[in-house]
Amino acid sequence: MSQFTLNLQPSRRVLTVSELTGRIRGLLEGEFPDLWVEGEVSNFRQAQSGHLYFTLKDERAQVRCVCFRNEARLLKFRPEDGLHITVRGALGVYETRGEYQIYVQHIEPVGFGALQLAFEQLKQRLTAEGLFAAERKKPLPLLPRCIGLVTSPAGAAVQDVLRVLRRRFPNARVLLYPVRVQGEGAAEEIVQAIQYLGRQRLADVLLVVRGGGSLEDLWAFNEEIVARAIAASPVPVVTGVGHETDFTIADFVADVRAPTPSAAAEIVVRSREEFDRHVAELGRRLVERTRYLLLERRHRVHQLGAHPAFRRLPDLVRERRQQVDELTLELGDRLRARLKRWAQRLVTLQTRLSGIDLRLRIAALRLRLGQLGERLRTLAERVFVARRHRLDALAVQLDERNPLRLLERGYAIAYDAAGRVLRDAGTVALGDEIAVQLARGRLAASVTKKE
Repeated sequence: MSQFTLNLQPSRRVLTVSELTGRIRGLLEGEFPDLWVEGEVSNFRQAQSGHLYFTLKDERAQVRCVCFRNEARLLKFRPEDGLHITVRGALGVYETRGEYQIYVQHIEPVGFGALQLAFEQLKQRLTAEGLFAAERKKPLPLLPRCIGLVTSPAGAAVQDVLRVLRRRFPNARVLLYPVRVQGEGAAEEIVQAIQYLGRQRLADVLLVVRGGGSLEDLWAFNEEIVARAIAASPVPVVTGVGHETDFTIADFVADVRAPTPSAAAEIVVRSREEFDRHVAELGRRLVERTRYLLLERRHRVHQLGAHPAFRRLPDLVRERRQQVDELTLELGDRLRARLKRWAQRLVTLQTRLSGIDLRLRIAALRLRLGQLGERLRTLAERVFVARRHRLDALAVQLDERNPLRLLERGYAIAYDAAGRVLRDAGTVALGDEIAVQLARGRLAASVTKKE
């Protein structure tokens, strides 16, 4: 009977973590290549690279989301914690952590338009910075010499503005900087126009205008770069964007907001008749003010004339004249007394000088000087003789103590090869070269014998 083994246990295949994660990733990406998910934003953060990371959650679950920089820069609003949104993207796995997440391509706020939300967010942020504050608004010039116009040359707004300016002030000088007022790149062109006209000081006031349109059409005037360019402009800026019911971020930042482009032109330039009326009104007010001041000063003069001090004026003048006479007499007496004292002192000094014979004093001093000179010469000769005797004695002592004097008596001084004086025969050996110093001259010798 044959034997066989029945093995019902399936074969075991072990997966690595990377293999398992890769297979899960393939399943998720294949099953959910494009999906929409709604939830509340939490743990939102933006990396330095520009990528957005956040968690989308509801009451019972949550999922991680990442929106890379290329997609994030196309967003009109900024996600923030607590915001209810709908995201569109693909489901995938971040293998490093083994977590599934949504790679977001598009974000929409729930119950609130993306553009309107972006508008409110930017408005709140700029309000907190103080860009809408009334105290930073610049006043408009009374009569601008040149008006800078920033708008599209092909739109109806430019014609409306020019028509109003020609009607109200035909001599007005207008400098048009053509820009796009909607679409991609429009905000950058508007910023460039505002900065150029303000930096070059080519205009006294700027008109930034465009006709009406939808929120999307007017969005270039809601861009943050446009708002900051208007706030930084060194010349006043008047905006006239859309219709009366349209409000943009540029309107809040501008020094003056006009409801329409035509109204902006009317605000900037008064009509000639209105300007003449204003000048006439100023002249009338000046005349009335001058008359009032004259009447007030005249009344004041009458009041001062009725004052008791003016009635006593002749008495005060006579009193002051008498006081002047008294002070003049007193001053004359004091001057004469002082001159008398100076004269007496001068006489005393003359008397003292007359009793002194300067020639006798000079002769006595000259005699005294001669005596002192003679004493000085005598003293100097004595000191010189004493010093000479002392020098001679020292020379004799030096000559007696001169070692060369001993050599005159037949003595000699021996030196070794190094030039050292020999005092002991044991310091040299047979055959060493030595030198012998005599009274006159020197001998070279060699040691041949030692005793």
